[in-house]
Amino acid sequence: MPVGVVVRRLPGVTRWQKWSWRPVSLLPGAGPADWTVLREEGDAIEYHAATLSLELHRADTEAYLTALSDKVPSLYVVMRPAEETEHDVPMDVMLLTASAYEGQDYADASDVMVEKVPMPAGLIAWIREFVEAHHEDEVFIKRKRDKKRIDLIEDGVGDPRIQQLSDVYRAPNRKPKNTLQ
Repeated sequence: MPVGVVVRRLPGVTRWQKWSWRPVSLLPGAGPADWTVLREEGDAIEYHAATLSLELHRADTEAYLTALSDKVPSLYVVMRPAEETEHDVPMDVMLLTASAYEGQDYADASDVMVEKVPMPAGLIAWIREFVEAHHEDEVFIKRKRDKKRIDLIEDGVGDPRIQQLSDVYRAPNRKPKNTLQ
């Protein structure tokens, strides 16, 4: 499903950052966009920055359930500063995902910005319907210990496959006390 990302530009709060860029809303079914101005209020400007394809995969239904179970169900928008050759485009909107796990993976990287953006009701229903159709609970199977006996006595020779000239558990030789170092 194509989803448009709306990014708001506000004045920066420090002298080192002139502008603050933050994704604020989503437009399900939006057409193509390239930083189209949607609204201006004083210094704040909202852009339809990009339209990305939101893809859902059957293997990620558990991650979608995690995102839907948040207090405010959200999609994750991944952005990075645009290349210096593109002066008119300030940020590159890289990815839009409904997977909470993928969003967390990108949040661990230092060169990108990851923001949670609340989902509109139509997207919540679409993702919930997909999860209900494809989710299969994985049964937890506790691993059992092997039947190896651990109370046997070790004879102090170490691994029998490695030849040792002496006992592997011996104390290291002491240096004589009359050495300079």
